Amino acid sequence: MANKTGLPPLPPWGNALAGATGAVIANAIVYPLDIVKTRIQVQVKSKPGDEAPLTTNSHHYTSTVDAIQKILADEGLLGLYSGINGSLIGVASTNFAYFYWYSVIRTLYLSSQKVPKPPGTAIELGLGAAAGAVAQVFTIPVAVITTRQQTQPKGDKKGLLDTGREVINSEDGWTGLWRGLKASLVLVVNPAITYGAYQRLKDVIFPGKTNLRPWEAFLLGAMSKSLATIATQPLIVAKVGLQSRPPPARQGKPFESFIEVMKYIVDNEGPLALFKGITPQIVKGLLVQGLLMMTKERMEILFTVLFAHLRRIRAQQLQKVADLAGSSAKKVLPIITK
Repeated sequence: MANKTGLPPLPPWGNALAGATGAVIANAIVYPLDIVKTRIQVQVKSKPGDEAPLTTNSHHYTSTVDAIQKILADEGLLGLYSGINGSLIGVASTNFAYFYWYSVIRTLYLSSQKVPKPPGTAIELGLGAAAGAVAQVFTIPVAVITTRQQTQPKGDKKGLLDTGREVINSEDGWTGLWRGLKASLVLVVNPAITYGAYQRLKDVIFPGKTNLRPWEAFLLGAMSKSLATIATQPLIVAKVGLQSRPPPARQGKPFESFIEVMKYIVDNEGPLALFKGITPQIVKGLLVQGLLMMTKERMEILFTVLFAHLRRIRAQQLQKVADLAGSSAKKVLPIITK
């Protein structure tokens, strides 16, 4: 940042704060897509003769547009923003933790090298996956509470703290706040799949081309992100199923693992249901990625200027203290010398 603003670079926690701010802005803009994809992913089609509904919500959504229309009709505009407070807290904490731990892990790696050199692509991906795994351990409770809030039926809406108490008071106890952790840890490979697909598609679509035009890079980014999402969608759906309230058909019995969630979905809807909600999932991912790239650099510049201003104010305050101390010393000195 110093070469762009002429100011000192941000400290690691400053970069983390800037990244988290950009992520919050991007996710707030596309939040309705987030709640739609979550609602679609937890619903299970009912079969003739089912005594209890298989989903926590009375409506069945056939598409993204259908879900938006039904949520608006049943819950109003605020229904599309149900659980947004917890979601944005989760986004902020997850991104802050990721950037912070990435900085720590990367520093430890570089300090362990006999001859310091920038890590290669594979190492960078590994460091990113490690940072993502550590961040998930610390931040997944917020994700669990947010998923519960997003899937609460009309008339049973609860706040962040009340939903957290509901999770803790379930049969899982405190460990319920970490439901879906295994699936989340596996999902940290998503960026690695995205990067690998990007490089492969680049070789196939633009062979021998080193410098891509903006639209070409965007096209490859969109395609690689879509492929990574498709590859990991069954795990994403299973994680949501683990973290949401158990379907009424299970009589309050929570799922024990993401394998059990997948089996339940396949038994009731078939294998293709493991990819339900894929459209809003991909659209949300692409929009968030694009918006994040647009806002991240501006947030870094903003925080760089802000921190420089705070440093200047602190330096001025210290200078005033030093001047005051010097003035007092001059007044006392003649008395001492008499």
